[in-house]
Amino acid sequence: MRNEFLPFTKPVVTDNDIQEVVGVLKSGWLTNGPKNAEFEEELCKYTGSKHGVSLASATGCMHVLLKALGIGPGDEVITPSLTWVSTTNLICLSGATPVFADIDRDTMLVTPETIETCITERTKAIIPVHYTGAPVDLDAIQAIADKHGIPIIEDAAHALGTYYKGRHIGQGNSTIYSFHAIKNITCGEGGMIATDDDELLKKIKMYKFHGLGIDAFDRQNKGRSPQAEVIEPGYKYNLTDICAALGLSQLRRIDEINAKRTALAMKYRELLADVDNILPLSDPTGYDFKHAWHLFVVRVDSDKISRDDFMVKLKEKNIGSGIHFRANHLQKYYRENMGFKPGMLPATEWNSDRICSLPLFPAMTEDDVQDVVTAIKEVMANV
Repeated sequence: MRNEFLPFTKPVVTDNDIQEVVGVLKSGWLTNGPKNAEFEEELCKYTGSKHGVSLASATGCMHVLLKALGIGPGDEVITPSLTWVSTTNLICLSGATPVFADIDRDTMLVTPETIETCITERTKAIIPVHYTGAPVDLDAIQAIADKHGIPIIEDAAHALGTYYKGRHIGQGNSTIYSFHAIKNITCGEGGMIATDDDELLKKIKMYKFHGLGIDAFDRQNKGRSPQAEVIEPGYKYNLTDICAALGLSQLRRIDEINAKRTALAMKYRELLADVDNILPLSDPTGYDFKHAWHLFVVRVDSDKISRDDFMVKLKEKNIGSGIHFRANHLQKYYRENMGFKPGMLPATEWNSDRICSLPLFPAMTEDDVQDVVTAIKEVMANV
């Protein structure tokens, strides 16, 4: 057994990252300012998007974007149930109704077919999730959305560095990235909306900062106009320059970070290939892609040990793990208030009961992966 606990994840912050933050602390401009502007510009260069707007969290991004799209009471929004709860919560808080599309059982990606069966005349947005850093079939989903005139919001919280058919995901659609502490790059907390829509951009900027007709940091004025007035009541979701400086520094090495994550994931696949009842996710088929490997997820499919007991046994061997995610539609509020029941989403529910995220972060070594797999084999041999 390992002498030291191996966490499920750990942010990797370099001396250069720290110096970038120190530079902001010494600059006299701590909140939304020039580092935010630079972070937005550099992310757009990397992803190929036209505009970027940084916010305090990806949850804030979803809130602002749903508001900017005019989604409210009477509307429906399609999303997978196997996602982080903030998406479902914010759909409900907007007054709209979440409609859950099932996923492919092996890739855990929402599919064009499951999305299309959910569309009604009330559907006002589709939110596919690039789960674990693998891309959904964007062209096929886009064709369905275009046929029905429905906007797509790409949930790319796992997917900075994910490519689909040779291009970075998110081009053409409004896309949300997360920079939470566990993500491939981090601001501590933070998120960004990328969009090519000029008119939507104006609304996003207005709603993110009190509803003022100008952003907190204007690139021409180098500050906020004292004459700025409220156009429509908004929120306060601006990102600090302290956080933006950290994110910007990490963004400069995103390819290096993702390459290390990929190497570790491939080692997991190699070592787990002969382990019964531990099922890694399958790759999507039918299109070229590049995986960002935010997570390495397996399914514990055994009649002798549950997923929860498996995680306890790993922890006893100094191995951390996580669950990403429990099905939203079967959580207490949504069962009791919206009538969702077991059996509605078979592939989602099968995975939700079995998924386990294994340790994966750039500071890990292949020896660490070997330790994880050795612990897994020991657990499974003793059930």
